[in-house]
Amino acid sequence: MNEFFVLKLLDRLQGGFRRMGVDYPVLRSILQLKLTMDGRRTPTVLAGGKESKQNTEGSPFRIQWIYLLLGLVLIAFVVPEGNYLFSMSITFGIAMFMISTTLISDFSSVMLDLRDKNILFVRPVNRRTLNMAKSLHILIYLFTLTLTLMGPSLVFSVFKQGVLFFLIYAAEIILMDCLILVITGLIYLLILRVFDGEKLKDIINYVQIILSIGITVGYQLISRLFNLADLSISFKPAWWQYFLAPVWFASPFERLLGETRSDNLTVMAVMALVVPVLLLAVYIKLMPLFERSLQKLAEQGVGGKDSGRLPRRLSEIVCRSKEEAMFFRFTWSMMRNERDFKLKVYPTFGLSLILPFIFIFNSLSSGNMDAVRNSRGFLFIYFSALLMMTAVQMLRYSTSYKAAWIYKAIPIRETAPVYRGMLKAAVLRLLLPLFVIESAIFLWLFGVRLVPHLIIVLLSLLVYSVLCFRLLPQALPFSEKYSAARQKDFTGSAFVQLFILILFAGLHYLVTLIPFGIYIYAPILVIANWWLWSVSFSDAASRPRQIPTLRL
Repeated sequence: MNEFFVLKLLDRLQGGFRRMGVDYPVLRSILQLKLTMDGRRTPTVLAGGKESKQNTEGSPFRIQWIYLLLGLVLIAFVVPEGNYLFSMSITFGIAMFMISTTLISDFSSVMLDLRDKNILFVRPVNRRTLNMAKSLHILIYLFTLTLTLMGPSLVFSVFKQGVLFFLIYAAEIILMDCLILVITGLIYLLILRVFDGEKLKDIINYVQIILSIGITVGYQLISRLFNLADLSISFKPAWWQYFLAPVWFASPFERLLGETRSDNLTVMAVMALVVPVLLLAVYIKLMPLFERSLQKLAEQGVGGKDSGRLPRRLSEIVCRSKEEAMFFRFTWSMMRNERDFKLKVYPTFGLSLILPFIFIFNSLSSGNMDAVRNSRGFLFIYFSALLMMTAVQMLRYSTSYKAAWIYKAIPIRETAPVYRGMLKAAVLRLLLPLFVIESAIFLWLFGVRLVPHLIIVLLSLLVYSVLCFRLLPQALPFSEKYSAARQKDFTGSAFVQLFILILFAGLHYLVTLIPFGIYIYAPILVIANWWLWSVSFSDAASRPRQIPTLRL
């Protein structure tokens, strides 16, 4: 195995580990194995970027060049002198967004892993050594990722801002990493204490989604801290700023190096030190409880009752044939039970839900709420269809892809009912609930005058769903493994799909300029839906079917 540089650094601290009751030689061996195995794991960020054969080589650290490029951009925020609160809030906001989402997507599986316990607990390895190995493994990854992202601006700050700025910056980076790791761990511990078994595994997926959405919304709030009118930057204290961690980490710069000496900055500067250290102490204290709670992941919980009455009734209403209804129910069931599908698609569901309102929220800065209600800001609802770009793409993948041999065994005369039932299930299970939620909020914001426009939007999104299907390579539902996804197959089509979505919003805007335009546009969309849903799948059925061969 490789002799990693970080292990040589830990060798110098082995005395401290021994005093903590850790068996250092065993700890070193476990860490060496974990770091070696990282070299064979495909990062989620790059999942789908290469063929599966290529994905067997590399590691999560292969994405470092992406963070290095972004780290070079962060240099621009440490260059200006003065307004440290503004520049460093943006810097830490970007850093926390990138690091948190990467930790959630790539290393939650490490935090919640039980395999090392099943292997090592039957050997003479004490729990303290194993727990320390897991924590150090995550910290090594986290610090390596952070140094790649923030290292360029950290080094540049020595020459531009001086040694004091550099020392504050380095200390804040360490505290930021501790805060990210501890908050993630404590949230998982809370979930572990409340739920168990299979239900817990589903809850963890939803927690990852909520964390991603929360980080995105929090990042949007950072820009609200400052008044940028007339090219002047001014800070306006408010109570909700105490909940934004990037502002905590930016406060010491302004308090020690800037010109502002307000009590608000003093309190937040103290929070930047006290909160991470206090939470880290709590996390260390609760670590044995966390490890014991992880055993719930091995339990097989009793799943919730699902008679399938709803998908059966819907399939009877919207499907043309028994074959189409069968694959409608099959796709519906797979979307409900396929955990990897939910993990990859549901975050997009959350972002599609909040993105239209973020645009509306941004428009409030240039006018009052009455001006927004009388505007055409309701067209932002089209961005909810970004969900279909991801959902239609991921409908072809499954962790149980080897079962796709069943497509050859059952008597399918044509694949048109398969594709049609698949897409209808995706629309009714994913797109329609999202559209209903957003429509209710938009009606509250813009009033009942929006009803005809929402009908136009729904008809447009149905057309758009078919176009998303047609633009992607065709494959039977859940018949390919995730690692076989090739990014080059989807990158070009994603730009086309986004352009088409913007085009639909543009057409809607144009028809609002024409008297009774929406009442003329609606029948056109109805005809377009009828035609596309009739011919698109028959055309797709004539293409060669991609069904993997079962290998025994």
